[in-house]
Formats: sequence, structure tokens, C-alpha cells
Amino acid sequence: MNAQHSLWEYRLQPEDSGQKYISILLHKFHFSLKLLQRLKQGEHVWVNGNFTYLTARGKEGETLSIQLSSDEETNILGEDLPLHILYEDEYLLAVNKPVGQVVHPTHRYLTSTLGNAVIGYWERKGEYRLYRPIHRIDRNTSGVVVIAKNQFAHQQLAWQLERGQIHKRYFGFVTGIVPENEGTINASIGFAPDSFIKRQIQPDEQPNGQPARTHFKVIHRYPSATLLEFILETGRTHQIRVHCEGFGHPLLGDDLYGGDTTLLSRQALHSSKYAFLHPATGLPIVIQAPFPGDLKALMRILSSLSNSDSVII
Repeated sequence: MNAQHSLWEYRLQPEDSGQKYISILLHKFHFSLKLLQRLKQGEHVWVNGNFTYLTARGKEGETLSIQLSSDEETNILGEDLPLHILYEDEYLLAVNKPVGQVVHPTHRYLTSTLGNAVIGYWERKGEYRLYRPIHRIDRNTSGVVVIAKNQFAHQQLAWQLERGQIHKRYFGFVTGIVPENEGTINASIGFAPDSFIKRQIQPDEQPNGQPARTHFKVIHRYPSATLLEFILETGRTHQIRVHCEGFGHPLLGDDLYGGDTTLLSRQALHSSKYAFLHPATGLPIVIQAPFPGDLKALMRILSSLSNSDSVII
């Protein structure tokens, strides 16, 4: 097996002089304690090409190098499945997930998932990694999914996600005419009674709800439907679907949450954009997935019913 030795490098600045390397990594670059503990085991840290301990103190001008990843064994079966890659480097893989595919294997979906496809893709390249999706989208939602290729990248993006620094944009077609041009749905979400799948908006006095905020903007109004852009401030399971049902405009095709299935057999929701700071460089990066064919067809049907032009997404 070919080890994957991704190197992260940093040139120490004046303010770093006298600081322990472990302190610089922890406080300046938000390395997790779990990752730092792994780096202590074996020779993973060098200064100017020479092995060093994390407890040593640095000097301005030194180059600190960290081996971020090595071969890892996964229990996910690799499969040769189609994979629409939107972006890839040594830290990240971003793909356009199709409708009907589960992001991660479960006891119900052991094969044919995105995880099986990604592991198979890496194995064919001689790479052996764990499957670390940064987020999940529902089986019948299409669009962007970002996967970390090592523990460092996963931890860095999880840190951004927790602090609301990752921006996720979705497009969805909802039932009926939404009168407001834009707005925010601020409503906690929890399990519906007697269900392990369906969620619902929870009353304020209900202690089991998770806070959830969804911003929406009208892109186009049709005679009996509205195309909305959604910006998520939180990332609860089924968040957009639950909030749309809660404010009286369920997603078209969403049979679980009361959507009309006449024109579409899946929820009309697409994960369009994922914007964040690159875990290694800190530079902004934007991943976008093209509008899927079935939603383009839906748009044409809605436009023909209203005698209006299709919207360019």
C-alpha cells in the first residue's frame, strides 16, 4: 500500500518565538487535542527537516512541517460506481451526489452509497483513507457533499461548521405562492411523535427541540409553486423540509412532509453551493454543483404552465 503523506507546513512568525509547537498548533491553527495526541506517536513533526517534539519551543523563521495522514483501514466496501467530482486536492474531495444515493452506509444501505463509491475511487488510485464526509444530505436530495481526505482537514472543517463559518446554499421548489420576497424561519426541530425518521417543528416549551434557522429568498413565482433559495444557519436533519412544511409551503415531491408528488417523485431540493476556508491555506473556496436534470425538467413544466420563461440557475 502507498502511504499518503500529506505535509502541512508553516513558517514561524515573530510572535511564535519562544512558544511551544503544540501551543502554536492548538491556539493559532485550532488543531484538535485528538489530532495532537496522534502526532505525538511516531515521527510526524519536523522543524527545518529535523524531527522534533511538540513540547519544544520555536524560533522565528523556522519551518514547521507536519505529516497529516498515513494509510488507514476502513470497514466500508469500495465499489466501482459513478462519481461526479467537483473538486479535489490532497485535503478535500467534493462531489455532486445524485438523487437516490445515501451518503454513508447504514444497516439498510450497505452498498451503492456515496461512501462505497468514494472508497472504491481511492482504492483504484492506491490510496487508503477513512471516509470522512463533512456533512450529509438526504438520499433524495441532490448536490454538493464535501469529504475530508485526512483527520486534519476533517477537524478543521468541523471547527468552521460549529462556528457558522461554512455557508451552504440550496435551491428548492415549494408548493404554493410564497408572498414574502425573503425571510427567516427560526423554529426548533425535533422528532415527530412515534417516529424515528420524521421531524417536526417543536413548540418553544418543548425541551427536546434543536434550534434551527433557515433563511429564504424568492427566486421565481409560478402559478402554484415558488422557487426558493435557502441559506442554512444551522444543519439539522431534514431542516429545510421541516421548515417548509411548518410555514405552509412543503417542498414539491416530498411525500414525507406533505409535498405534492404529481410532478416529481422526490423532494425538489438541491444542495447548490458550499463555501468555506481551505483547511490548509485558509483561502476562501467555493464548491458549486450544477442544477440536476429532473429539476430542470420540473422548471420547464412549471414555466409552460405559467407561459413564462425558465429561470437561469
